[in-house]
Amino acid sequence: MWLPVLGLLVGVFLGLLTDIRIPDEYSNYLSIAVLAALDTLFGGIRAHLQNIYDDKVFVSGFFFNILLAASLAFLGVHLGVDLYLAAVFAFGVRLFQNIAVIRRILISNWTSNQEKREKN
Repeated sequence: MWLPVLGLLVGVFLGLLTDIRIPDEYSNYLSIAVLAALDTLFGGIRAHLQNIYDDKVFVSGFFFNILLAASLAFLGVHLGVDLYLAAVFAFGVRLFQNIAVIRRILISNWTSNQEKREKN
C-alpha cells in the first residue's frame, strides 16, 4: 500500500521541481489522459475493495481508456467538434461513481468494525 503513495509523492515532487510546460494545443489531450488515468485508478481501488481486482483488467483498461480518450480528442480536432468533452463527461461521471462506491464500502467496513468492537 505504501509503494503507490511513495510513487505519487515522488512524481509530484519531481513535477514541482521541473519547469516543463505543456503547449496549449496539447492541453485537451493531457486533461483527458489524466482524467482517464484517474478513472482507471479509482476503478482499480473499487475493484480491490470489492475483491474482484484483476491485474490484466486494470492494466488493459488503463491503456485502453487513455487511448480511446486521446483518439476521441484527436478525431474531434480534425472534425472541428469538441469531442473531448464527451470523454470528459463520461470519465467524470465514472470517476464520481467509483468514488461514491468506494466511500460506501469504506463506511460499511468502518461501521462493521465498530460493531465488532462493541460486541467484544
